[in-house]
Amino acid sequence: MKMRSLFLPATVLSFALAACSGPTETEKTPTASYDGDVVPEGRAAEPAVPAIKPTDIPTRGGDGSPIELAALTEADVSGAKLKGELACSFAADEAAQPILLAQGDVASADPSRGIVKVGDTIEAVSANGGFDAMAKGTKFFSKGLQLRVALVGPAPGGGESPPRPATLTADRADGAQRVFAGLWRCGP
Repeated sequence: MKMRSLFLPATVLSFALAACSGPTETEKTPTASYDGDVVPEGRAAEPAVPAIKPTDIPTRGGDGSPIELAALTEADVSGAKLKGELACSFAADEAAQPILLAQGDVASADPSRGIVKVGDTIEAVSANGGFDAMAKGTKFFSKGLQLRVALVGPAPGGGESPPRPATLTADRADGAQRVFAGLWRCGP
């Protein structure tokens, strides 16, 4: 009988505390935040987690020789005679010359065409889809080289064509790979 008399007050106390406390996280009604994520009721929407600045990763694998992508000069770009309504480029930062430049047409399924400088040689690259496919990050193909642009965060500024943090992963046919960190800018 003593056990039962101790159990009853403890049970009543736990029910009383539960009745006075607020709803648990799983009982809260979700509401949409500014970016479409679900946020529990009573909590303010937290801003998106800032992008982590990617770092360059040196060449790994292959025959041991490095993958070197050099900055494109104005002469390289004008000599390529790229066609397309809008362009995208990848550069180490806003002040640097691009190491990849491609152009394509808006609302088109025609491939985007571009150039990259491997060592001292200008190589033509192409990507499926037009400008719209490039703007979201895409894969470019060249002789013995695949280049993947992946967006890694939101544009830090506004405007018509702000640069977005991105990585450019170069995969060579011999199995070598190098990841470049930088900015992907698309627009006029």
